[in-house]
Amino acid sequence: MRFGGTAGYIANDELRASVDVALALERPLLVRGEPGTGKTLLAEAVAESLGMELLVWGVKSTTRAQDGLYVYDTVQRLYDSQFGDGDPADIARYIRLGRLGEAFAAPRRTVLLIDEIDKADLEFPNDLLWELDRMSFHIPETGQTIAAAHRPVVIVTSNAEKELPDAFLRRCVFHYIAFPDPDEMERIVRVHHPDLEDAQLGGALEAFYLLRSFEGLQKRPTTSELIDWVQALVVAGVPAERVVAELPFLGVVLKTPQDVEMARRHLAVRARAG
Repeated sequence: MRFGGTAGYIANDELRASVDVALALERPLLVRGEPGTGKTLLAEAVAESLGMELLVWGVKSTTRAQDGLYVYDTVQRLYDSQFGDGDPADIARYIRLGRLGEAFAAPRRTVLLIDEIDKADLEFPNDLLWELDRMSFHIPETGQTIAAAHRPVVIVTSNAEKELPDAFLRRCVFHYIAFPDPDEMERIVRVHHPDLEDAQLGGALEAFYLLRSFEGLQKRPTTSELIDWVQALVVAGVPAERVVAELPFLGVVLKTPQDVEMARRHLAVRARAG
């Protein structure tokens, strides 16, 4: 089983090799990189390439590993017992599988995306490893044990907001997605704008990497913002030569007032320098 990429996702040889190694070893693939480098889209591409269902578990600061297995809806059971809706004696009706539980219970192998794991507390990754190693879990409320018939393909993303435990890192295949260089970015934009003229694309890319080079930006523009920016430039009919000179529609590509103002100051300095 190999990841061959998809028409809508540009993956270099190193990334494809990392996915293939994780598949062969049946280990989670931990993907790091700055926002906008395609970490989440990688899971979608892997699921599409392998013909598997994709299950997405978005991690929050309050997320526990237990939440990924199942949740016992005691509030709904209490409501039913008071108002006579349903059978509160049937506890199984109030068990809701989480995304990890769904992956274990699935009749076919699935791709499980655990998105932005670094948002959770420090114990979450180690608790998660315990469940992934056992590939089964017990539901005490019903006495049921759910064991995975197929080990899911697990892709874990991190924005490196905090360090992950060493024990977790040792069990994963790691890949860092570097921000695309101009040549790779050109191929990515071409996927979304196949009819874009070379001059328009060249002007947009030059302006985009110019913006990313400005010192002091709070949030450097990412791939998704570039794609939106190109669309705005095309719709407005902005000539390629004006894009670098004027940096129009900064609110599409920069997301804070401070960054927009800083870019305008850089633009004014460039204009005075001729």
